[in-house]
Amino acid sequence: MTAIIGLTGGIGSGKSTVARLFGELGVHWVDADDVARQVVEPGTPALAQIHQHFGDEVITSEGELDRAALRTIVFRDPDQRGWLERLLHPLIRQELQRQLTPSDNDLPYTMLVSPLLLETDQQALVKKVVVVDVPVETQVERTMQRDNNDRSQVERIIAAQIPREERLTKADEVIDNRAPLDDVKQQVEAIHKKFLVAFGKG
Repeated sequence: MTAIIGLTGGIGSGKSTVARLFGELGVHWVDADDVARQVVEPGTPALAQIHQHFGDEVITSEGELDRAALRTIVFRDPDQRGWLERLLHPLIRQELQRQLTPSDNDLPYTMLVSPLLLETDQQALVKKVVVVDVPVETQVERTMQRDNNDRSQVERIIAAQIPREERLTKADEVIDNRAPLDDVKQQVEAIHKKFLVAFGKG
């Protein structure tokens, strides 16, 4: 049985960079953000329900979900966010489980990359938790640059996630992503070797 390792961190912490480094070592990984997009693609039942609930303002002229418009609504209204999470979280979990068990995987573990691993029942899927960590101010600056969001929007998103200190207490392994890339690579390689031993191929 292949073990599933969770990789998480706050928005702007650099999870995708770290996931790619694990990928370079042959680790099969699935990004929950990608799966979250797949379950609301045009033609899916979930997108139809979102459209019906929130109206035309969350649908683009091409018939796709306007994620920025939806994010603005749900991060201002906890009830709306709750409705959306009740709809999407079970669908995302089901699809994650499917994608995390590839038939051609020859390593003893695969990796679930998820910003909401510890905030949702996704954590029940994983044997170990790896946290990608940077200071909150670094999260804010990186996310403002990357997504062209203003500071208050980014701070609302961070406030909706588990606090940094609590995330670190739940970590089995921590990757310091303030470090230079070569140093981050070394951290990833050390953790990879540890997991190979722990799950049977070391």
